[in-house]
Amino acid sequence: MLEVTGLRKLYEGSGRQVEALRDLTFRLDAGELVCVVGPSGCGKTTLLKCVAGLLRPTSGSVTLDGAPVTGPRPGLAVVFQEYGRSLFPWMRIAENVELPLRQRKSMPKAARRARVADSLEAVGLAGVHRAYPWELSGGMQQRVAIARALAYEPEVLLMDEPFAAVDAQTRADLEDLVRGLWRERGMTVLFITHDIDEAVYLGERVLVLSASPTVVLEDVPVELPVERDQLTTRADARFTALRSRVLELIRASGGAGGAAGSDAAGGGTVTDGESGEEIDGRGPQDQVANSPSKPSNPKSPR
Repeated sequence: MLEVTGLRKLYEGSGRQVEALRDLTFRLDAGELVCVVGPSGCGKTTLLKCVAGLLRPTSGSVTLDGAPVTGPRPGLAVVFQEYGRSLFPWMRIAENVELPLRQRKSMPKAARRARVADSLEAVGLAGVHRAYPWELSGGMQQRVAIARALAYEPEVLLMDEPFAAVDAQTRADLEDLVRGLWRERGMTVLFITHDIDEAVYLGERVLVLSASPTVVLEDVPVELPVERDQLTTRADARFTALRSRVLELIRASGGAGGAAGSDAAGGGTVTDGESGEEIDGRGPQDQVANSPSKPSNPKSPR
């Protein structure tokens, strides 16, 4: 179980304080898939970094199975938005996926390779293990990033707007991939998104955040069939009612609100997937933490 209690985050600079997160409290039971959506600048990425142990909150706590999360720890894996910077371009695909497993000194090499092969097969990339990231499309690179997280066999998979930079069809395919993996592997998934339709389609619950300083406006249960597809689910009257409810909550909270924290540096817009309307009018910008930078030369030497 992942539990966030009274989470608050202040940023200080230039003689002033900015309150990014005011009082966030929620929990995810084992095996849940929960989406988080809110206006730009509300601190979605700040929240994810705190949950992942990459950023220390000002107050409040994050616990996993009753143990405090005070830094990166086993049991948590993160998939970031900017897949191009989370993969080493001079490593082959299999090497990229295997990388976090090398920290497990007690894990035999054969077991690591078997885990890598299983993870690549799970995301539909069994035949590209010897390719380099720069030889793959953006959607395939993001599948590699997901495979690397799967290989780690996390209790909780954290995803920070992972499909914001891919085209619409690839995004739909990746959404279905995540739901399929969630059902097959029984992971707990916390999925950050700026797209209301994506949140409703993917999640079993949607946490709707307010404008900054941020609180949870509502925990919306998604009462849709477990079996979902892009055509019939999105045409379902229940889907339409849910997306309208989430959109109404975000608009009522003030839309853009105050810019704060790491989302404020450029953060993603909140979009109404049906109309394509941006709730606050700012364009998305990649947010990356604790991931390797991509060298200018794709064939960088080892």
